[in-house]
Amino acid sequence: MTSLLPEPQPLLDLVQALRQLPGVGERTARRMAYHLLQHDPQAASQLASALTHAAHNLLHCERCNGFTEVVVCATCQNQQRDQTQLCIVETSADQNSIESTHNYKGLYYVLMGRLAPLEGVGAQQLDFQRVVARATDGVVQEVILATNFTAEGETTAHYLGDALRTKGLTVTRLARGVPAGSEIEYVDAGTVAWALMERRPTA
Repeated sequence: MTSLLPEPQPLLDLVQALRQLPGVGERTARRMAYHLLQHDPQAASQLASALTHAAHNLLHCERCNGFTEVVVCATCQNQQRDQTQLCIVETSADQNSIESTHNYKGLYYVLMGRLAPLEGVGAQQLDFQRVVARATDGVVQEVILATNFTAEGETTAHYLGDALRTKGLTVTRLARGVPAGSEIEYVDAGTVAWALMERRPTA
């Protein structure tokens, strides 16, 4: 939907920026922009400040690739966690979902994406060499593939599983308690916990 009224460029820029969020079309972006500017300009300023701060201060952890303010994140530095287990997820949101189960005590690697050849995202873009290097540090014994049960997630799991098994690692996959076609971020903690407990070796 394109507005018929001439609008200030800053407003158009804000709408366009909000459209970059997943699932947000132009109409929703425009509604968000109007709400922030008309009804809660203080929240708009806070949002702008928080985004700027995050963009300038967040790093990718050297070990797990997740977001952090320091070189190695607190999770990776925690010696109380099981260093022999490495759970590979697509996003930090998926990592948070698994953490919310309170059932997994190992470490993580965050891909920051999934294989999507039609979108130009391949093994090189996701730096699979770094994933393999992390998993073959001599300490990790089991790699849990916790990519989403979408076509892209399954392809990613298959590709990584093949690469990691050749290194002598035990490779497992979340059980089918997570529905096919679903994204872990949106699955309830109980279901994710069950899928972790009932994980199976990959083919």
